Amino acid sequence: MRGLCRVRRSWVVAALALMSGCAGSRTAGDAPRMAWAELRNSSGESVGSAVLREAGDQVQIVVHASELAPGRHGVHLHAVGRCDPPGFQSAGGHFNPAGKKHGLESAEGPHAGDLPDLEVDTTGRVQYTALTNRVTLGPGPTSIFDADGTAIVIHGGPDDQRTDPSGNSGDRILCGVLVAGPTSGFLPAP
Repeated sequence: MRGLCRVRRSWVVAALALMSGCAGSRTAGDAPRMAWAELRNSSGESVGSAVLREAGDQVQIVVHASELAPGRHGVHLHAVGRCDPPGFQSAGGHFNPAGKKHGLESAEGPHAGDLPDLEVDTTGRVQYTALTNRVTLGPGPTSIFDADGTAIVIHGGPDDQRTDPSGNSGDRILCGVLVAGPTSGFLPAP
């Protein structure tokens, strides 16, 4: 049994090393800045997770979720770390410390929390990865760990990437409060 535990520990260490980008310029004592959220639907059921990890001057966002309608859905970082069901209005508007207009295609934008749409497959599952340089997991004005925290929200429809304030992306259907540190169980398969 000890050999099995050693193997599992080695696998976990290897997985953490890959997630932390150990081949990069970090020293052995540096821990990667990470955040994660459990995504819940309007009934409060856990249907997925999100992991954020700093990668150089960008933050990588990885989402796995299930039980969604197939097609494109808007996904955003929202200004308040609260997810009160059923409508998740407690998450506030999009994370927008620079006071920009909404949309990746807006001449006056985007919000720091604006992200490309995710695509849900015909089985209702999604595996999504995006990069952004408009937020940080460290200190500063674009930190998602400000006084009231940040949530990640998936909407019922696609984001048109232009219309202020939310891109006409529809109802908020999944929400997760972002917390610092590694996940309690990295992204289960959807």
